[in-house]
Amino acid sequence: MSIFTIFAFIAAAFVFMATPGPGTLAVISKALSSGFKHAIFMSIGMVLGDIIFLLLSIFGLGVIASTFSTLFIIIKIIGGIYLVYLGFKIFMAKTSHFDVASQKNSTLFLDFTAGLAITLSNPKVIVFYVGFLPTFIDLSKLNGSDVVLVVFLVLATLSSILFFYAYFASRAKELIKKPKTQMILNRTAGGVMVLVGCFLIFK
Repeated sequence: MSIFTIFAFIAAAFVFMATPGPGTLAVISKALSSGFKHAIFMSIGMVLGDIIFLLLSIFGLGVIASTFSTLFIIIKIIGGIYLVYLGFKIFMAKTSHFDVASQKNSTLFLDFTAGLAITLSNPKVIVFYVGFLPTFIDLSKLNGSDVVLVVFLVLATLSSILFFYAYFASRAKELIKKPKTQMILNRTAGGVMVLVGCFLIFK
């Protein structure tokens, strides 16, 4: 891969991935409701989902995807149910019970699983790796080192974007002290999570 191709891909991927979608909305909601650590684990799940789609695109999306389609559907439904449950708990929580430091409605593993499910069922991600990525990189001509480089670029770009959203959303939650404002944030974060969960379940 040439230096020009690498920089063009990074720029295009950054713009494409930074555009708000179900994933970024879920990370922001998780950071607002549960804090930075939980949002990071959800982000890690999303990044893993992107890496899976990237490798499927490189090694033959159609054949591999059909083999693991049932597993993807199961993960998607489990993640959707979890997000609906968590969103409802957040929406109904009292402000005094919903400080970042004491919020315990979720586990890090479930946050990770939900993030993975969001990515595996996100049409935007599928479009990127099936339609958009091949316009920048001839996937059939990648050698071993090229594959490692592309995986690293996607990993670094997406992680930095999601961690940025997670950090600033969690800081916003910590800086807001008024109970009424916290209640509005809880309702917003919970509502978004329920909508994303329903999107996963019924899509």
